[in-house]
Amino acid sequence: MPRLVEKGCALRCLTRKPEFLKSKLPPGAEVVAGDLLNKETILKAMQGVHTAYYLMHSMASSSRFEETDRKAAQNFAEAARRCHLKKIVYLGGLCENTRLSRHLASREEVGKILRASGVPTVEFQASIIIGSGSFSFEMIRSLVEHLPIMITPRWVRTLCQPIAIEDVLSYLIAALDKPYLESQVFPIGGADRISYGGLMKEYARQRGLWRLMIPVPILTPRLSSLWLGLVTPVYARVGRLLIEGLRAESVVNDSTALKIFSVRPLGVSEAIARAIRNEDRDFAQTRWSGALSAQKENGMPAALSFGRRLLDTRVLSVPVKPEQAFRPIEEIGGERGWYFGNFLWKMRGWLDLLVGGAGLRRGRRDPLHLSAGDTLDFWRVEQVERPRLLRLEAEMKLPGRAWLQFEVIPEGEGSLIRQTALFDPLGLFGLIYWYALYPIHQLVFAGMLRGIAKKALLKSDFQD
Repeated sequence: MPRLVEKGCALRCLTRKPEFLKSKLPPGAEVVAGDLLNKETILKAMQGVHTAYYLMHSMASSSRFEETDRKAAQNFAEAARRCHLKKIVYLGGLCENTRLSRHLASREEVGKILRASGVPTVEFQASIIIGSGSFSFEMIRSLVEHLPIMITPRWVRTLCQPIAIEDVLSYLIAALDKPYLESQVFPIGGADRISYGGLMKEYARQRGLWRLMIPVPILTPRLSSLWLGLVTPVYARVGRLLIEGLRAESVVNDSTALKIFSVRPLGVSEAIARAIRNEDRDFAQTRWSGALSAQKENGMPAALSFGRRLLDTRVLSVPVKPEQAFRPIEEIGGERGWYFGNFLWKMRGWLDLLVGGAGLRRGRRDPLHLSAGDTLDFWRVEQVERPRLLRLEAEMKLPGRAWLQFEVIPEGEGSLIRQTALFDPLGLFGLIYWYALYPIHQLVFAGMLRGIAKKALLKSDFQD
């Protein structure tokens, strides 16, 4: 979306739930409600459109995803034909033998349906896309993060040609300016061919993780998917479908895309490095209240993830203005303490000193006000936006990185305080650390939020 708007395009986005997308729309874009399984909504959305991007699938929705994908593509193709579109741009999958994979066979079928519409269709076929949110990349990354020792079946030795997400976007944008009188298919890939095992090793190297891979010939795709579901539960539904696709090579044997387009894709090492840097940048720029669905139940915790990071987020409503709700947040730490379980906070500080950390001895510069860069016990202030946001980055010794964030969101006559603890674990030990302390976190974080709310109410009464 941002690239199309930056290019000067008038952009219309089709989604089933516009309210979820509106906050993410760049200026100059509009959003309309629609469903690809409902022809009439697509026809309405396509009025006045000359080019449509088809970037969806339903693999995670049900076991009969092929039927859903087929119906959606047929509806979209018919609407494009009836609305006299000039071009469809479609992103599919790259595979030498789609008979080995239901998922990739469905991607291939969708491309054929779109081309059969009579509207010139530009189809890019990509191998693994290196970037946060790519199912295959997230699966490989999750395996590396979770398992110091991996029993690797035969598919780990299969060749692929990963491509950086920036390069995929460049191809998608470049297709907009090319005049097409007939449909064309372009296999695209990065500069390197590598096995899935090699991809795992490179990711582990860049994350500073030691990993041992033991190859065996006996794990079938079905057993592999069950094993995958155990170590990465988020992929329990789609794991088998993904692994089916990993059995066949996905390399580019047709260099037409490099001849027609000016895109020069990155190699694997730089693609992974950029994916890690981009996720850090996106994380730093994200207001988590916009990324997380609002929770209405006071004090209800949520164990979620943000990329490779783990979150514990909870909210409380207070009948005071945002300025009053933010004041105790800005005064946290130092001599005032952490509003709950100060003995536990001090114990954590002592343990940190024992292993060479800063502990709680640094205190805070000013008892009432904070600025970006200030030290705050064993935290450092990363960002302050009065009366809306305080984000702290941990400087204690940890098997990973940690942040603590407080947000104050106007809610009617009062305010909603959202408190989020976030942890970026380094390998398996980091995960063990997070889950071992989970019961204590539940106690301390819940008590801290209640303490902040209570202090906000007391300050409000005093001022009144």
